[in-house]
Amino acid sequence: MTCQIKKSEFSNIEYVVLNKYEHDSETPSAPRHKGLKGDIGNIILLTILYILQGVPLGLSGSIPLILQSRKVSYEEQAKFSFIDWPFSLKLIWAPIVDSLYLPRLGRRKTWMVPTQYLIGIFLIYLSTRIDNILGNDNGKVGSGTMDLNTLFVVFFVLNFLAATQDISVDGWAISMLQRHNVGWASTCNAVGQTAGYFLGNVVLLVLESADFCNKYIRSQPSNVGIITFSGFLYFWGLVFFVTTSLVWIFKSERTDPEVDPDQSIVTTYKQLYRVIKLKPVISYCVILMTCKICFKAADTVARFKLIDAGISKETIALYAVPLVPIQLILPFVIARKTSGPRPLDIFLKGFLPKLSMTVFMAYLVHLAFNVIDAKGNVPMYFYILLLAWNCINEVFCTSFFVAKMAFHAKVSDPVIGGTYMTLLNTISNLGDSWPATVALWAVGGLTWKSCDQAGIRSCDSASGAQECSAAVGHCVIAVDGFYIECFVCVVIGVLWYLWKKHKVRLLDALDVKEWKISLS
Repeated sequence: MTCQIKKSEFSNIEYVVLNKYEHDSETPSAPRHKGLKGDIGNIILLTILYILQGVPLGLSGSIPLILQSRKVSYEEQAKFSFIDWPFSLKLIWAPIVDSLYLPRLGRRKTWMVPTQYLIGIFLIYLSTRIDNILGNDNGKVGSGTMDLNTLFVVFFVLNFLAATQDISVDGWAISMLQRHNVGWASTCNAVGQTAGYFLGNVVLLVLESADFCNKYIRSQPSNVGIITFSGFLYFWGLVFFVTTSLVWIFKSERTDPEVDPDQSIVTTYKQLYRVIKLKPVISYCVILMTCKICFKAADTVARFKLIDAGISKETIALYAVPLVPIQLILPFVIARKTSGPRPLDIFLKGFLPKLSMTVFMAYLVHLAFNVIDAKGNVPMYFYILLLAWNCINEVFCTSFFVAKMAFHAKVSDPVIGGTYMTLLNTISNLGDSWPATVALWAVGGLTWKSCDQAGIRSCDSASGAQECSAAVGHCVIAVDGFYIECFVCVVIGVLWYLWKKHKVRLLDALDVKEWKISLS
């Protein structure tokens, strides 16, 4: 129920490369007739590295669904959403990763090798503790108390390591491939991260579920899934160790002539500071930090409300499957529009239709609470409606993402293209992360509960809930904060569109010279 592209940053490398070589006599696409000779192995290796990167991201995406099925509060979900922030803040330490390295090991392997070993260690450690952390005593799901603090720390560190690995692999991809094949880096990124996320999220949730396996796969029922969470983590921990060791031993780096080996960390941060001071960049950053606020009720909170209504977490995960072709094919379909002089035009034209999807989702959540019976039976037409929402919403998400990346490619100063692009992508990701956290935190506070026993007015406080329970009553939702949040999001979206549409058009039409900095 959410736009997943923001974590993967598909096509990030491709647009950096387009800027990097845009003044060359050869365009990135023209030399492709030279073929892939000499780069097939590199393309396979990059895809594998991006698959490894996608697995921790998929695991991180699966945990909130598991937590919601255990009835954790939305405040706890908001706290846990901070695990996504390392990918939104990696600009802070990216210059360090790019500048500090051991010459004997290589600029990229200096960071990639220890980072992937640490990810493997964390996964293997987590495999020995995950059942206790999730409160699965003696193999019984949810029979104990969850240790949410430990879960948060482990996955925050895991995502921090994955973000660091992302920095090193992105940089290595550009120097690993021959110039005429460097555009393949974005393909490796897209395919690899999509596959890795799918394995760490959908495959885990589906095959670990005893109910799903008994219903659709097994002939003889069992109280556990085909795989276990601990076994899955242990397997991927070993994969990280083996793959990293093979890359360390057998794959050497070649020097990238385009990279200045003497560029210091201080120089990189000074460049970033000069970029941030540009007036167009300031205006655009305000847009990036605010444009997604109105979408978060539908894109982030709704999937948890559907689980509350009775939709299984495995079903929610499976809805990601039909979205993959959209994510991979749509960028080519709209490339002609986004590669033109006004790439943000598609964002403005789709903004209000995308906002209407919030109203559609509010209706679907309301419908779910009314059509799903006590046994969890869901009418087929509801699944069809939910699939339609996901597909339409993904068209908007992917279109907006491609338009944004094309605009970043257009305005980024080719002299410092990589630094410029990293800054804009980081601000964009941060503008996606903070509204999601706030939306999860706010939905609990906007929800009003009452006790079904006379004389007890409220269940909104812990004392009120205890009083209701002592009176053999039940706390019921009087006003669901999700619907309030949807209404507020629609209002904010309309006001934002009226406030910023002219500024977006102005920035889209602005001469690229206005976005450049002086390096003198």
